Amino acid sequence: MKRKQKKLTENEIDDIVTAEADDDSAWETPIRVARPKGANVPLPSELAARAAFFARLHRESSLEEWIRRVVNERIDIEEAAFAQLKRELATK
Repeated sequence: MKRKQKKLTENEIDDIVTAEADDDSAWETPIRVARPKGANVPLPSELAARAAFFARLHRESSLEEWIRRVVNERIDIEEAAFAQLKRELATK
């Protein structure tokens, strides 16, 4: 037969936690939480609506995927332009 445990008050719980705070054996192993892979970039609602329209138009699986693809394409263009500019400056 199980005995009913007395429900602890907040102060009693605080006392137990404080007493066990420095005792490592009283605690479970730490849980590591991975950071999110991406960054949140806030967009004005009008821009987000326009982007969502084009994501649907291009039949992208999600707005995030479409934005990722567009940003990747733009970065490729910027890197190519930067490399070209460096070559032109190096030959002068």
